[in-house]
Amino acid sequence: MGENGASVYYQYPSYPSMDVVSAEQGGSKCYDDDGHLKRTGTVWTSSAHIITAVIGSGVLSLAWAIGQLGWVAGPAVMLLFSLVTYYTSGLLSDCYRSGDPCTGKRNYTYMDAVQANLNGIKVKICGFLQYANIFGVAIGYTIAASVSMVAVKRSNCFHQNGKQDPCHVSSNIYMIMFGVVEIFFSQIPDFDQISWLSMVAAVMSFTYSTIGLSLGIVQVIANGKVKGSLTGISIGVVTPTDKVWRSLQAFGDIAFAYSYSLILIEIQDTIKAPPPSEAKVMKRATVISVAVTTLFYMLCGCMGYAAFGDAAPGNLLTGFGFYNPFWLLDIANAAIVIHLVGAYQVYCQPLFAFVEKWANKKWPKNKFITKDITIPLSSTKSYNLNIFRLTWRSLFVVLTTVISMLMPFFNDVVGFLGALGFWPLTVYFPVEMYIVQKKVPKWSTRWICLQLLSLACFIISVAAAAGSIAGVVSDLKVYKPFKATY
Repeated sequence: MGENGASVYYQYPSYPSMDVVSAEQGGSKCYDDDGHLKRTGTVWTSSAHIITAVIGSGVLSLAWAIGQLGWVAGPAVMLLFSLVTYYTSGLLSDCYRSGDPCTGKRNYTYMDAVQANLNGIKVKICGFLQYANIFGVAIGYTIAASVSMVAVKRSNCFHQNGKQDPCHVSSNIYMIMFGVVEIFFSQIPDFDQISWLSMVAAVMSFTYSTIGLSLGIVQVIANGKVKGSLTGISIGVVTPTDKVWRSLQAFGDIAFAYSYSLILIEIQDTIKAPPPSEAKVMKRATVISVAVTTLFYMLCGCMGYAAFGDAAPGNLLTGFGFYNPFWLLDIANAAIVIHLVGAYQVYCQPLFAFVEKWANKKWPKNKFITKDITIPLSSTKSYNLNIFRLTWRSLFVVLTTVISMLMPFFNDVVGFLGALGFWPLTVYFPVEMYIVQKKVPKWSTRWICLQLLSLACFIISVAAAAGSIAGVVSDLKVYKPFKATY
């Protein structure tokens, strides 16, 4: 925590001057080359942050997504998205510093990197898309957490009353409970201080993914065969039009499952100073994270489809393809909730910091914004409570919770968020920044290949967004606000 309670990551409290820092041999023991408190992140903490952000609720919709596309296109699309994400993440990590990869000027946020390499309207569009996507992800995670809490309640009901009991449960109270927990954790000032939360969340993500995978394997063995088809859900089970829309939505679900580029720069800003350069460390973390998540995605998605075929549920652990052992399902869904508590914070910290940094610049003498209240925690530790941080972050959580209660459509929201953020934030801006930073000649082979990659991903994103919007429209026809039951 910053000594004056401000978010030390983005708001830069009064540090020693650069002259003092550089005058010490080998730099300061307490501060980095930019006067920022020493960063302590490693390849492992960075990997934990990425895994926490990536292996989220998205993994649970992958069996359904593969079910729409089939045994050929499903795994192929998943592998394609993983390769694109890995490649463009490498391009983006090179943009953390402008100029020299070890001593160049740091770009602390995704928007800073865009501003350093691009200009004008592109910066504003990027900011809007990044923070709108973060806002949307917060809504998606609130929905996913409530669905898992409802699943625990229903699982116990089925165990006691049998499968013939519909066991309908309202999700509203569980969304409110999740919101209250997030209000508490949102008072952690910045990324540096949530590494422990990321570690816990990463362990939880492996826990429920492994349980989902194991239950899928057991179900396949019980069935005595591998279900599914080469082309996905059959015409007849759904109409030809629905088949198209659902296939496009599946692209969005898979894109969402790999959506973390919008916080990559912020994660990279936690890595300790060179050598090696932050970009090299981040690329290693990206290799580890994308490889691990893709392996899990392939296993969970494919085994879920193999177990249920066309009947694969939209959420593997809450769609009640599995009923027993009920206690194992309860553990898995509890792990999902714990993971999403951490993932919510990992995603929202950049938005929290952006608003607080802007407010500090806009009203530097306003005590409501700048004043901290020191709360003693022990004889050696204290917590600096900032009233503006408490108010703004709490209002943000309340707003995302209310919207989640209005539109609790897990699969459609996940697909739309994936489509909205994938092309601009994962592909377009990293490609454009890399071209500028590395001075790639226009119409050269590399330039043409990069532009073709961007164009292809744009077409996929538009198609996926259309599929998800069609799904939301379909859901709204039979939905009553604040009365969602499962």
